[in-house]
Amino acid sequence: MFGVVTRNREECTWPEFDLAFYESKDVSGRSTEPVPEAVTMISCFGDNAAAESSPELVPRNREGELATRERPYFDWAYICPTHEGYREGLLEMVGEATDVTENVRLDDVGFPRREYCFCERCTRLFEESEFEDRLAWRASVITEFVADAAERIPGKTYLTLYPDPYPGHLYERAGLDIEAIEPHVDEFVIPLYDMAYTTTYWLETIASGFESLLDTPFSVELYAVDVEIDNLIHAAEVADAYGEDVFFGYDAANAQAALRRMRADTREGKSYGPDST
Repeated sequence: MFGVVTRNREECTWPEFDLAFYESKDVSGRSTEPVPEAVTMISCFGDNAAAESSPELVPRNREGELATRERPYFDWAYICPTHEGYREGLLEMVGEATDVTENVRLDDVGFPRREYCFCERCTRLFEESEFEDRLAWRASVITEFVADAAERIPGKTYLTLYPDPYPGHLYERAGLDIEAIEPHVDEFVIPLYDMAYTTTYWLETIASGFESLLDTPFSVELYAVDVEIDNLIHAAEVADAYGEDVFFGYDAANAQAALRRMRADTREGKSYGPDST
């Protein structure tokens, strides 16, 4: 199955796509009403607008540095997963989305990096908890959020994972305890983004790693913006060998062209006999 990830409602119903994810809330903080034609996609703890207007929401490391776009490695600003008011707002958003569509994808779930968060609230909550290890406490915070969100989703719960299948990395980086959250997730989505896909051995390596890591089904999301169609097709074929499905991100027209080409080639078929030319 091939699908699209989009911010444009009309693209959700293009016939080439078997499934669509519609970004109801993205990392900019922009939010729109869910649409019944697609899986609602919600950026949970990535939110530039909230971070800019309310810096007290932003995770900080031991030195007090905020997890915003001004810091190295961050493409967007993060919100601390322990902020009760923000968490409740996200859960309300999930519940409201299911009034429109029963399936929801949780995106940008987790702490920003291992060195976060050391805000006063996180420090207090960790000290008051039953945990002696801070990483274990962080994982419990994220598992609880995923479980609470999944309870509100009557259909499929999708969860995006950072593309690092190396054992322990997701746990240490984001607080994602795969074994603990798998019972709450129906399907993971792994974004394997590249600007060109001129080589795909790394795509196969990462997808294979997740095949070994996960018991739960997973799908692969590819970046489709300005990627040459032949390269995008080859990447899709590799991803399709590992994932349940393949989704194309943020350029529905290019993805549409790639799928038309793929399906045309399939219909035409190929001959490899001694008389073929």
